Amino acid sequence: MARYVGPQCRLCRTENTKLFLKGERCYSAKCPIAKKANPPGKGLRFRAKKRSDYGIQLREKQKLKRTFGMLEKQFKLTFKEADRLQGKTGDNLITLLERRLDNTVYRMRFASSRKQARQLISHGHILVNGKRVTIGSYRLKLNDEISVHSKSQKMVVIKESLKEYTKSGVYPWMDLNPDEMKGKINAFPQRSEVTDLLNVNVQLIVELYSR
Repeated sequence: MARYVGPQCRLCRTENTKLFLKGERCYSAKCPIAKKANPPGKGLRFRAKKRSDYGIQLREKQKLKRTFGMLEKQFKLTFKEADRLQGKTGDNLITLLERRLDNTVYRMRFASSRKQARQLISHGHILVNGKRVTIGSYRLKLNDEISVHSKSQKMVVIKESLKEYTKSGVYPWMDLNPDEMKGKINAFPQRSEVTDLLNVNVQLIVELYSR
């Protein structure tokens, strides 16, 4: 499956916001967003032009798509599925994205970023209902159990990531047992519960794809 392999911090600078693509680095003084105000490739004399309505809508779509590490085709297919479901398309889109396995592994603190979560999944370190799943875009269902493979529970990267659980816990739609490295999906996430994505205007994304 195709994926973006370029510099992660470049994407944050392009969107002029933190997309939290590199785990702990995003919270440190090394984050380039705090150092460089201009987008990549723009010099000190760069002056931002006034964006059109289309440009504003595009940036919101790029922001959300890049946050979840997706390319255009996969993101658009997810949007079309959200549009077919009952309810608000924007809310459905967020719910479908949050139900991805790579995102859930990240939300359960087994990984410090979604990119690291995809790597853990592709290397066979993650189980869903006791079975190994190696596809990061796998869509989770209610009451699915996500766990770390018994042979992988000594991995330093997973133990370090789980330290975040003691600071922040997990989101309300999931449970986690950090000692057993096992969690469960209790409900589908609602738009209002995904607090770190409230800065994304999903209605603009709906308008973009409705053109």
